[in-house]
Amino acid sequence: MLKSVFQPLAAWYLGALKTGGYPLIVLLMTLESSFLPIPAEVIIPPAAHLAWAGDGLRLFAFHLSGWPAQIAIVAAGVLGSWLGTTLMYGLARMAGRPLVLRYGKLVLFPPEKLEKAERWMSHYGPMGVLIARLLPGARQLVGIPTGIARMDYKLFSIFTLLGAAIWCSVLCWLGVRIGADVSKGEMHRVMFWVGGVALALGALYYFFVHRHLTGKTGGRMPRAE
Repeated sequence: MLKSVFQPLAAWYLGALKTGGYPLIVLLMTLESSFLPIPAEVIIPPAAHLAWAGDGLRLFAFHLSGWPAQIAIVAAGVLGSWLGTTLMYGLARMAGRPLVLRYGKLVLFPPEKLEKAERWMSHYGPMGVLIARLLPGARQLVGIPTGIARMDYKLFSIFTLLGAAIWCSVLCWLGVRIGADVSKGEMHRVMFWVGGVALALGALYYFFVHRHLTGKTGGRMPRAE
């Protein structure tokens, strides 16, 4: 069942990448960091593999391949991540905490999740933005508590860009490595790369999220007027 759904979507995406190129990556990563739960893990790696193994991706009238294409893919991913997170930040800042508490569940952000996010951000501050950009689920929502708290936008943007650059670079590298191993039939190496990244993400989540959110400390992130 999943295979019958996934294969047409994957084929569509690879075909769309050949014509849409980097603007499509920016668009999808903007959606990934805002309202639609499209994982970056299915956006960046296929684009990286296609650009590395094929004829490259289109940038206006040009086609980039090799390392220039990988750098451009990371840049497109970072730009889209920043745009999407900025959108969430701006909306949350304008709406304020009462409206988010009331309507946040419509964007999968119920009151209990907001309270946990505020407690976590009050502990880590701007560095929490960078950490959140590396964690699936957290990176899509980090703009909401920071917007409510009116975190300094320059700091918010700097740590968003840094975190997105790290994560997009990892995904881009994985796309190249996994694609090369799949083409050689070395599936054990694919499992090694995927398992290693999953283990690293699990460790990040446990040490920076789970332990803190299950603690007894309370409080909300202080507002920065």
